[in-house]
Amino acid sequence: MVKIRSFLHPYRMPMAIALSLMLIELAVELIHPLLMAKIIDEGIVNKDLHVVLLWGGVMLGISLLAFASGIINSFYASHVSQSFGFDIRKQLFEKVQRFSFEQLSRFPTSSLITRMTNDITQLQNTLFMGLRIMLRAPLLVIGAVIMSFIVNPLLASVFVFVIPMIILTLIWIMRKGSALFNKVQAKLDFVNGVLRENLVGMRLIKAYVRRDHEIKRFTKATDELRDKTITTLRLIETSMPVLLFVMNIAILVILWFGHAQVVNGNIQVGEVVALVNYGLRVTSALSMFSFIVMFLSRSRASAARISEVLHIEEKYEAAENKCKITDGKVSFEHVSFTYPGTKEVVLKDISFTAPAGSTIAIMGGTGSGKSSLFQLLPRLYDVNDGDIFIDGIAIAEMDSKSLRRQIGYVPQEAILFTGTVKENISWGKEDASLAEIIEATKAAQIHETIEKLPHQYETKIGQKGVNLSGGQKQRLSVARALVRKPKLLLLDDSTSALDVKTERKLLEALRNYSCTTLLITQKVSTAQQADKILLLDDGILIAEGTHEQLLKTSPLYGKICQSQMMEEVRHVKATN
Repeated sequence: MVKIRSFLHPYRMPMAIALSLMLIELAVELIHPLLMAKIIDEGIVNKDLHVVLLWGGVMLGISLLAFASGIINSFYASHVSQSFGFDIRKQLFEKVQRFSFEQLSRFPTSSLITRMTNDITQLQNTLFMGLRIMLRAPLLVIGAVIMSFIVNPLLASVFVFVIPMIILTLIWIMRKGSALFNKVQAKLDFVNGVLRENLVGMRLIKAYVRRDHEIKRFTKATDELRDKTITTLRLIETSMPVLLFVMNIAILVILWFGHAQVVNGNIQVGEVVALVNYGLRVTSALSMFSFIVMFLSRSRASAARISEVLHIEEKYEAAENKCKITDGKVSFEHVSFTYPGTKEVVLKDISFTAPAGSTIAIMGGTGSGKSSLFQLLPRLYDVNDGDIFIDGIAIAEMDSKSLRRQIGYVPQEAILFTGTVKENISWGKEDASLAEIIEATKAAQIHETIEKLPHQYETKIGQKGVNLSGGQKQRLSVARALVRKPKLLLLDDSTSALDVKTERKLLEALRNYSCTTLLITQKVSTAQQADKILLLDDGILIAEGTHEQLLKTSPLYGKICQSQMMEEVRHVKATN
């Protein structure tokens, strides 16, 4: 919570102005009953029209002052709340961007989206309402009680018994409501998660005719959210009528004893009217308390969820060694790795060397550790044991940003962003010229395809490249990596959607780049073109060498080759 409050420091002056204007409105509201009592006792009772007009004019004047204060207060409250929301959302997004994969895995994607949108909006609304009217309600209660004692201490003593009981009840409701709203936000996370999965997997849902199943799943999630929300709101809403009933009883007591005091001549009618007015103002303030308690409970839960993200300490400190990769020689020395939070060792005592400028193919079955090995090189994860060296320098001693800027990484799933073709490629290098982009696309074998698009390099790409084929997305991803002219190129099964001819041209074009290339592949035909092949099985490097060497020394590699050859023969027979 301290972290959240720190975002308010730059706005102390506009907050002070907003609160001052709110206090002017409050003062006017508290003075009105006194002026009303004066008009009744000195004007109406004595039939003095001059007094009525004089103090009536004063009431009108200060009412206009309160009206102007309210408008200006709204402006400052909006400025503070919107600026506060902007700052905290920006900070939260930057924090998530700096997360390691281990830290990122602590939060579902849907939960992070909810925290950056719904939770921050909740805090914004609470801050605005707090500066505008929310803080005014409790101050009105306090002020009305004080003014009541000024008017008539004996009758005002009724409030002494009623108000503390009401305040204690409201504190209990807020604490209980905060815990319940935390559960409501968790249910909202789940609803957003189901919704996100459906939007991402819409093609698959339609292809498998699973619409009804997904509708039932989403309906169940929203039903749980609705039920939890109803339970929470019911607690708050049912308590308010009870509190208002107690307050109305207090007003009746004032009227009863006030009448007796007027008859006995111990108090004037205007004083009773003033006390009743203050009682009604307290009652109106209490009627707002259900709204206030709901807002505070939700914002308290939202603030805790946002603080949970902001308080996570960054695991990897930036090293001072911003070494420049000159050759690109890669060495793994007895590297072992286990994903955080798990016990299974996915890489076990891996040792190999990739000479500078060489092409290394990595093969192995599903779950053999190929992609895990790739994620260690740009330090998306750190090794548990052993060391990885680039040009003889341990990457654990390198600044991670400097290291990653010199690596071209193409993930297994081709991820594109909404924007133009040019913007997606220059995402790999912000200041890339059009000539550099074209050079990269030619090497990636996608330039001719781009030239045929409606607006060529300015053609808009849909979200996640929805208007492109799998092969086109893969080649654009490769171009994005090549445009930065990396010293180390990582291709994680990034040619699986390409035909043999296009893939061969792409691999030949990569020879013109002065970089060390590591590529994961399932195709023997691709691996044959590499300088060396690494064969992984269950996280263990069981063999390495050229295609010819592995045919002689590795039974598993021989089986893979034989299996793919038989598959090709069956394919040829089927087409004939």
